[in-house]
Parts: sequence; C-alpha cells; structure tokens
Amino acid sequence: MKKRKMFLRMITASLMRRRSRMLVAFLAIAIGATILSGLMTIYFDVPRQMGAQFRNYGANMIFTPTGEDFTNEDLESGLSHIKSSDLVGAAPYRYETVRIHEQPIMAAGTSMEDVKKTSPYWLVEGEWPAAAGEVMVGQGVAESLQLKQGDTVAIRYTEETEEGAEEEAADNEIDYKVTAVLSTGGSEEDYVYMNMEDLEELTGLAGSIDLAEVSISSGADQLNSYMEQINSEVPSVDARLVKRVTASETTVLSKLQALVLLVTVIVLALTMICVATTMTAVVAERRKEIGLRKAIGASDKSIVTEFMGEGMMLGGLGGIVGVFLGFAFAQTISKHVFSSSIIFRPGLVPLTIAASILVTGIACLSPIRSATKVDPALVLKGE
Repeated sequence: MKKRKMFLRMITASLMRRRSRMLVAFLAIAIGATILSGLMTIYFDVPRQMGAQFRNYGANMIFTPTGEDFTNEDLESGLSHIKSSDLVGAAPYRYETVRIHEQPIMAAGTSMEDVKKTSPYWLVEGEWPAAAGEVMVGQGVAESLQLKQGDTVAIRYTEETEEGAEEEAADNEIDYKVTAVLSTGGSEEDYVYMNMEDLEELTGLAGSIDLAEVSISSGADQLNSYMEQINSEVPSVDARLVKRVTASETTVLSKLQALVLLVTVIVLALTMICVATTMTAVVAERRKEIGLRKAIGASDKSIVTEFMGEGMMLGGLGGIVGVFLGFAFAQTISKHVFSSSIIFRPGLVPLTIAASILVTGIACLSPIRSATKVDPALVLKGE
C-alpha cells in the first residue's frame, strides 16, 4: 500500500513539474475522448434517430389478406406480435368505387388519427375529417371535379351485382362536406378519403378492410423478424416490407455509421500522435535524470513503469472529462440535426475511459522505448 501511495505521489509530482507540456497532452486526450464518447453515442443512437426521421416518409410494412376476408381482428392479431415501443401506428384501408358528379372515383375509408401517424408527409390544406359526413379529396380529384374546401358534394355508391342479374343494383347517396384537399405528389391525390364509419354507412357493408399500412420504428433485421413471425403465426395476414423505404433507410444508416467510425478512428490517431509527440519531448527533457537514475542502479522496468504510469493517469483523467463533454457534444449534434434529445448510454462510460487509457498507453510506447535506451555514461559526460 505504501509503495502504491509513493508511486502515485511520484507520478503526480512529475506531472505537476511539467504542467505546461502535460496540459497539452491532457487536452489532446480530453478532446479525443470527447469526440470518441460523442460519436459513439451518436453511432449507437443513430438507428433510433434515423428510424424516427424515416417514419416521416410513410409506413414500412403492409398487411394484406391471405384469403378473402380481412377484419380488424386480423389486424390486431398481426399487431400483437410487434412491440408497443416499436409500433408508431397502423392505418387500415378499405377501397370502394363511388360516383361524384356521375364520375367514378375511388373512395378510401380509414382512421384519420392513424393515418396522421403512418403518413405524416401528407400535405393537408384544411382540416382533417373528424366528424361524421366529412371527407378529404385528393388534389387530382379536386381539380377534375372543381372541388374546394368547404364545398358540399353528393357521393353515390351503387352495389355491385352479378353479371346477368335481373334485379337492379341498390343505390345510396349521401351529402358530404369537403374539409381538406390532400397533396402528396403521388397516387393518393386521386382518392377521396373518409372515416371508415362513413364508408360503411355509404356502402352498407361493415367489418372488412383491404389492407393496413404499419409504421414500425426499428432496424432492418428487427423488421424482417416481425414480418416472419407475423406470417408464420397469423395465417390470415400477409405481412410485407415496403422495400423503397426500408432499403433507403438501411443504405443511409450504414453510410452514416461508417462515416462516424471513420471520423472516430482519425481523431484517435491524431490524439495518439499529439500524446506521443508530447511524451517524446518530456523524455528529451529528462535525459539527464534518466541517465543519473540508471547510473545509480534504476532498472529499465522502473523507468517504463513511471512513464507509463504518467501516461495512464493522463489517459484516465482525460477519459473521465471526455465522457461528460462527449455527451454534451452528442446532445448538441442531435438537437441540431435530428431535433430531438439523445439517450445517455452508461455502458459508454467505461468504454471511453478504457479507450483513452489504451490510446495513451500506445502513444507512450515509442517515447518510453527511447527512454530505456539512454546511455548513462554518455549523459553524465554531457554528450
């Protein structure tokens, strides 16, 4: 115990005598640890952040029926296999052909509140349909039928009959208020959207849906696991991934994580160079001291232990400072890039400190090797 205390006091005193040079090394280690901690925090949190950002571009999984019937109960059965923490939203859709001004138009019945979660990219001019008797028309429908927000439009549904049937098809016509016009730049602009209850009232048919869009915040591997589990355990549901969304997310995520790792490696290399340069200068300053110690019997091991101890202390202190500054650094980046807070990961604390000590130890190897090669005879002669 006394030896350890003496060793610690010796190292501390040595660092304080050369505080200006050691401060440079300490700052280099602290900055390196800060960037290491910050970038590693971002690296592990990027999948969550990117997943949340990509959910703004629509659902990444589709549920369709394997048979003729697909009900809300089947939808709930499929959703039960997805963790509630990963599920952003699920919007059921049912499509029927209706007539507006005698023109056939595709009407989509859905849950507006769920659509807001699965399709946040929709640009809605006006108010989302909320009460009974309200609809939202796509931009294409609005232009072709000269409809605008606030108009009242009669929508007629004609029940389909088998070919050659003698009885006339039953008609049902209901007036609806246009509360919004939808713009997406896609096929959604050619539909009329209403709440599922309104579509069921118009058609007189209830209980069935055609498909469901599901938005899940998780990585590609977890998405595939959910899909396989649902397809194997829910026979009535065929779960499929939206490839254009999941593929883009995977590509962007992998490139971003690769960039973070590359920057981290470069910063650690620069930190190592700075520490090695500083320690080399310290060894050069202490040549006479090292020569004298060797002349009176100090072993190479004791010299290596002392210099390595100084480096390890600097590495540990720099790592501790870097942990806290790194989280603040990651939080700032997350706020500006993703507009959300980052999650603190306690497991990165020992990893950052250990990495700082390791980098410092490696940087000290070359200067320490030169210290052990000091010839006491030449030093004492003043050469």
